[in-house]
Amino acid sequence: MTSTLAQSGGATVGSPWLNIAIFGLFVVVTLVVVFRVGRSNSTASDYYAAGRSLTAAQNGTAISGDYLSAASFLGIAGAIAVYGYDGFLYSIGFLVAWLVALLLVAELLRNTGRYTMGDVLAFRMRQRPVRAAAATSTLVVSFFYLLAQMAGAGGLVALLIGVTGKAQQALVIAVVGVLMIVYVLVGGMKGTTYVQIIKAVLLIAGAAVMTIWVLGLTGFNLSTLLGDAVANSPKNGEAILGPGLQYKNKIDLISLGLALVLGTAGLPHILMRFYTVPSAREARKSVVWSIWLIGIFYLFTLVLGYGAAWLVGPAVISDPNTPGGTNSAAPLLAYELGGPFLLGLISAVAFATILAVVAGLTITASASFAHDVYANIVKKGQATSRDEVRVARITAVVIGIVAIGGGILANGQNIAFLVALAFAVAASANLPTILYSLYWKRFNTTGALFSIYGGLAICIVLIVFSPAVSGKPPNAAGRSASMLQGVDFHWFPLDNPGLVSIPASFLLGVIGTYVGSREKHNAEKYAEMEVRSLTGAGSEKAVEH
Repeated sequence: MTSTLAQSGGATVGSPWLNIAIFGLFVVVTLVVVFRVGRSNSTASDYYAAGRSLTAAQNGTAISGDYLSAASFLGIAGAIAVYGYDGFLYSIGFLVAWLVALLLVAELLRNTGRYTMGDVLAFRMRQRPVRAAAATSTLVVSFFYLLAQMAGAGGLVALLIGVTGKAQQALVIAVVGVLMIVYVLVGGMKGTTYVQIIKAVLLIAGAAVMTIWVLGLTGFNLSTLLGDAVANSPKNGEAILGPGLQYKNKIDLISLGLALVLGTAGLPHILMRFYTVPSAREARKSVVWSIWLIGIFYLFTLVLGYGAAWLVGPAVISDPNTPGGTNSAAPLLAYELGGPFLLGLISAVAFATILAVVAGLTITASASFAHDVYANIVKKGQATSRDEVRVARITAVVIGIVAIGGGILANGQNIAFLVALAFAVAASANLPTILYSLYWKRFNTTGALFSIYGGLAICIVLIVFSPAVSGKPPNAAGRSASMLQGVDFHWFPLDNPGLVSIPASFLLGVIGTYVGSREKHNAEKYAEMEVRSLTGAGSEKAVEH
């Protein structure tokens, strides 16, 4: 089948005004929901944790909305369409990661903390240093994740409304950033939760429609689909069905897998969702709900990716003249299937995906700064609820502005790859500290600081000096293979630093614990934390207003 887009020379597809109208309708509806919900935000618990009043189904759906980001929909579909098997590894890694979150973190974290990861660390350690470290890692991870989402916004709009100039795309990214700030300022956690629920339902439904449509064209025969994808990928042929097309270095592949599998349990915006339910039982049920929804969606990505390879073609998707690059595979597939109207619907869902995720990231980062830094470090626990929420809102504006700037710089990169870097940072900076705090009696403040700051520093340094940032020549399509072109200052050989930075962070936690062994061990506090984490006794409950 010959791609309609290929016949048009990679120009804008669909009707720009129809695309804008459908997305505008979504924005209006969600803004109305956010304004209505935002009226009930009267305390810090309302703003940060939705008053701990969400049901497991609501929270599980919202978690899937938070987790199924632009990387899952746009980035993975494009990676599978161009690289086949290697692209599908992102889906496998993202899904398997939930087992780590469910078995090791979700319930214990919810029972121990109030709003942020800093609450868990400060339970039995020196408050000020560990809260500062937790807030720092939260802000850095959120920034990396925001980069991916904002970059996806620029590429998507370039495809939908014909905005190809860098300045115009920068303006679009700025508009997305402003909308994100409005969601957070007005709706708080409850408002962003409803946006994420709406978005998750639309995203999974849209992906299901496209999956059934593609399979229907092949007589619901997956083998036929794979064969057609191979036939329409003359450059790679059957190589798209096996490993090695994108990751020729097996060590790089292992590093990526490690970051994906361990990163979820360290993502601040996912961890914060466990605080929005009234009990540990609801937290567990939330994760079960999200695993089902996320798992079903990632099965859809296999069909969407190979469907795009068949109906659109890797050559068109990776062509330098195709706006959005590999991130455009899913919208282009929608256009091939259902014309301008389906393209408008799917693109509006993709935009909703970006808006919902960046709103969740922003409220998490702003809550961490306001609660950990302002309320507990600057004000030493004496800040009022109103002052804390005010600082969180100011921080959200600042984070939004920074995210807009970063998104403009990262525009054009494959967003699944950018999110994988965020996962590496989360797994390096957060996960070792969380696990040690929950499970290791001797773990102390020095160990936490060594693990967080050391893991964060090692991970970021290795990313900066990796081929992901500089040193890769342009690919066969002429697209940027590294973030920076024309320079080469890389010395670290792997695209993703997880294989080095994650074990290093675990090791630093052990070294720091023994270095700081003079710190008085509070056995009573650890015993209290252990009982509370396992039973939920004394943990925060929903408050009726």
